[in-house]
Amino acid sequence: MLGPDDPPAVAIHGFGQRSPAVVVCDHGFNTVPRSLDSLGVAPEVLEQHVAYDIGAGALSLALAERLALPCVQARYSRLVVDCNRDPSGPASMPPVSDGHVIPGNAAVSPAERAARLAELFEPYHAAVAQALMGTGHPFPALIAVHSFTPRMQGRARPWHCGVLWNRDPRLPLPVLAALRADTGLQVGDNEPYSGRDPSDYTVSRHAGRHGRPHVCLEIRQDLLQDPRGVSDWAERLDRVLAPLLDDPALYAPWGER
Repeated sequence: MLGPDDPPAVAIHGFGQRSPAVVVCDHGFNTVPRSLDSLGVAPEVLEQHVAYDIGAGALSLALAERLALPCVQARYSRLVVDCNRDPSGPASMPPVSDGHVIPGNAAVSPAERAARLAELFEPYHAAVAQALMGTGHPFPALIAVHSFTPRMQGRARPWHCGVLWNRDPRLPLPVLAALRADTGLQVGDNEPYSGRDPSDYTVSRHAGRHGRPHVCLEIRQDLLQDPRGVSDWAERLDRVLAPLLDDPALYAPWGER
């Protein structure tokens, strides 16, 4: 499916290994392989949240650089294959997303589905697994970076950021507390999305199932519209995360603390 002019499926950035942790970004790009002819979607739609998490790619990179950690990014639009959804489910290659019809996903053949998974989905998750193994620790931490829209279905979303988590509180609760101590920030606890949603995939596959500490961060997109906004949020998250990741006690398997 990928041609010689298409970028690779995964971007892997090495900024050192200050602590046994990895930063990942599932939805940081809106790229579509040339062979799929933009999935029949108008260019302006590919510039919207339906296609990718605006600002998340830049933020994940800036944060990883500040924390001196590896960063693994999926390079293709979630409309081609959503790397944060179960590959066997309908949300993996949605025919309709956020009210937009995706013609290129209307009748994906078994062969094309297999190609998208083999060339885009599995290489990304293999790279995440390899980066976690490369930390040299059996219970490394996973930090997932996403962004969300300021409005959804006509309703304003007041949160500046959200902390998503399920059962393991080791990173989410101190991150919540530290962010809420930042004057002027409205921080969502499992808002505007919930880390308890069973459709989420990456954190569960690489961390939750293995007793590894983890957190999923959601930043509102209008706060990441320019390099200054990205830099400010990378600095803020670095201040919050660095002391937590420097604590060796974080890396015990969950349930054995």
